[in-house]
Amino acid sequence: MNAKCRSLAALGMTVISATAGAQTIAITGGRVYPVSGPVIENGTVLIRDGRIAAVGAAVDIPANAQRIDATGKWVTPGLINVGTTLGLIEISGVPDTRDANAQGEKAIAASFRSWDGLNPNTALFPPARNEGITTVLVSPGGGLVSGQAALVDLVVGSATDMIRRAPAAMFAQMSDARGAGTNARAEAMAKLRELLRDAQEYRRRRADFESNRTRSFAASRLDLEAMFPVLDGTLPFVLAADRSSDIESAIALAREFNLRIVIAGGAEAWLVKDKLAAARVPVLTGGIQSIPFSFNALNVKAEGAGELRRAGVSVAMIGTSYGDEAGFNVRNVKYEAGNAVASGMTWDDALRAVTLTPAEIFGVGDRLGSLTAGKDANVVVWSGDPFEFATHADHVIIRGREIRSPSRQDLLMQRYRTLPPSYQKP
Repeated sequence: MNAKCRSLAALGMTVISATAGAQTIAITGGRVYPVSGPVIENGTVLIRDGRIAAVGAAVDIPANAQRIDATGKWVTPGLINVGTTLGLIEISGVPDTRDANAQGEKAIAASFRSWDGLNPNTALFPPARNEGITTVLVSPGGGLVSGQAALVDLVVGSATDMIRRAPAAMFAQMSDARGAGTNARAEAMAKLRELLRDAQEYRRRRADFESNRTRSFAASRLDLEAMFPVLDGTLPFVLAADRSSDIESAIALAREFNLRIVIAGGAEAWLVKDKLAAARVPVLTGGIQSIPFSFNALNVKAEGAGELRRAGVSVAMIGTSYGDEAGFNVRNVKYEAGNAVASGMTWDDALRAVTLTPAEIFGVGDRLGSLTAGKDANVVVWSGDPFEFATHADHVIIRGREIRSPSRQDLLMQRYRTLPPSYQKP
């Protein structure tokens, strides 16, 4: 055990490396929510070799299994938040700790790979993990095409240990035209079309390009090559858009180039819910924001997520309300889901929106997002309903290992728990 692990163990925290040996764990007696099926009362989740071996009301438990008594508690898949900059931004005011965008927020940065700057030792991972977030999408920002995002499991280990899928998506944005290096929405759309057409042309004439027999292109060779999976429809193209007209433009762009798009933000997505459903375009949105926060979101409402889901749109919850929900408060995505329930979304749909749906959108639904035999064991045992404010995560299991490491809040609490002998209560 290294010095860091010894010091954390002294605080009563367990820190398990991503490369530690496999465990056999039986979570027994809990109210189990598989997501892919009905709730199981007094259920058991058996974990072996990093995967879910069995789920049900009558599961044979090996004699060597570590037992977790979940009587009176709720058991769900680990929560997935696909709207974060975790590991890319530590302190927004300190340039050396910001790795979320290309220099000068370059307009076209398709070759920018977020995971190349991932900091596995960020202080922001523990509070998210300790509150039941087991997987996040680490996303770039800035410019018109921001770059590539990676799906990351919040294990303790190196950046390589953490990465589950990279790239998992290409990010761009449509709502903030000036932030994208353009002066108007129409210009931003024209530049996106130009980029996609140039990527098609470059792919056809790569040899001519290498011998300097083509016209100049709108982006660098690396950026054009990075767009190939987007053109093929194998990599989701996430477009940040809030205004309903921008979302309609995104649907038209996807139809023109046969793209697999996802809308992020979606403040006014509910206004075009039928078109989104018909085009099978998922939406990443929140459930708290209910008043306009910009002229792009004049029709935002908390009921929007529920209306989208009832229309047949795949909805994944991300933080869209006040505060740093992409960094410090990534854990608050469960409250976005809870507020969506209060505003009309069904509880089951809300749970799916922070588990299986984001896993499916970003291509790992066969490995994550539900308590199903054969899937990777990202599991959380909660003291109660995970969407209730007073509920806490009692056990967080990622890739079959229980992990508990201290956050800054834990360390501060520990520091001041033992008061000096001279202290007198007021």
